[in-house]
Amino acid sequence: MVLPTAPVAVEQQPRLKRAGSQLHRLTCAAQNYAWGKHFEDSEVAQLVAATGRDVDPDKPYAELWMGTHPSAPSLLADNGYTGQPLLALLRDRPQLLGAALPVFGCDLPFLFKVLSVGTALSIQSHPDKALAERLHAERPEVYKDANHKPEMALAITEFEALCSFCPHEELLAALDTVPELAECCGAAHVAALRASRPGSPARRDALAAAFHQVMACPAERARGYVERMCARLQHEAAAGRELTPRELLALRLELQYPGDVGVLAAWFLNYLRLQPGQAVALPANEPHAYISGEIMECMATSDNVIRAGLTPKLRDTEVLCASLTYGQGLPDVLTGAKSSASPHLAVYRPPFREFEMWRYTPPAGTHEELPPAAGPMLLLLQHGGMRVRAGGQSRQLRRGDVYFVGAGAALELEASADVTAWLAACNGMGFDGAPS
Repeated sequence: MVLPTAPVAVEQQPRLKRAGSQLHRLTCAAQNYAWGKHFEDSEVAQLVAATGRDVDPDKPYAELWMGTHPSAPSLLADNGYTGQPLLALLRDRPQLLGAALPVFGCDLPFLFKVLSVGTALSIQSHPDKALAERLHAERPEVYKDANHKPEMALAITEFEALCSFCPHEELLAALDTVPELAECCGAAHVAALRASRPGSPARRDALAAAFHQVMACPAERARGYVERMCARLQHEAAAGRELTPRELLALRLELQYPGDVGVLAAWFLNYLRLQPGQAVALPANEPHAYISGEIMECMATSDNVIRAGLTPKLRDTEVLCASLTYGQGLPDVLTGAKSSASPHLAVYRPPFREFEMWRYTPPAGTHEELPPAAGPMLLLLQHGGMRVRAGGQSRQLRRGDVYFVGAGAALELEASADVTAWLAACNGMGFDGAPS
């Protein structure tokens, strides 16, 4: 099925590759994971359909991948490279990578995505570089590459997530008010948590032991704890008690993953509700689970995921528990720093060298030039329309269009409607204007 959409101009493939081109249109893969949204509610599906591509109404749409990862590489759609992977262009013309080339080699170091989250993703972490290399060597069929995967999630709708271990006092309060969680942890582990001192190795060890005790709980025993907890909460709600947001979340998760130990483990993690324009950076070896909403996401080029709860997929509980940092506290929420390059730009710069994200929101009628970026960029037009000129090229971008932008391209932009566009770049290699 093709959703109704305006006609899309298709450029005929020229006979010769255009050696000086800086703008390269991409066709990007959509992933139909079970946790995605129905095509009518999925921003991923709507972006795909806006470009005139087929959308299957019977499948959930979860992710749109933009980049060179071999699991779903973006394909070039013009300039004599039509149908070839983006990596072919980069190997043909490594100068398009600019300052990124001597740092990262002849490839994009980041993977750019749109996510439409309908049901909770697994409780998971991503390995650091050393662990990724070991896991890939030992089980390449599970861990597909040898790279680490720090990432950043930027909300484009209200977005819910579990992220990193919650503050110590919050965890103790949960153990007081959720007897099923305390019983699953065991009295000795709860006592060790209570006795531990702030910042001490004993506190980290107590948290690690308690979390492992829950995550490694045998499935039938875990199911009993989860069912008892949910029955109690439903009874208390029926009696007139107003449940807390965390308690309501536990009931939602149990409906999605009945009896799953991850419903209990969620109490260990921070519950975040990001508003549009807010972002959170997730280093390697930090537990998290996305729950609902739509986000832009950027990460180091990797697809390594260590899962241990809220999933029908392979669980690698021992590896996940052994690899976590067990730091506690609320993560920093980024809101985008203004840029001197344009009043319509905001940059989200995490503490990871591979990537940063930019939001570009010019109103209709804006006509401006952005300074050249030192490295390569990927550009997605989410809303509106604008003409982009770079050198001798001119392209009219519509909703859903994705372009690779070569390093050193000075972009002249003319918005024909209010625009929301997203860009990914190497950290510190985006537009020359520094955050102000």
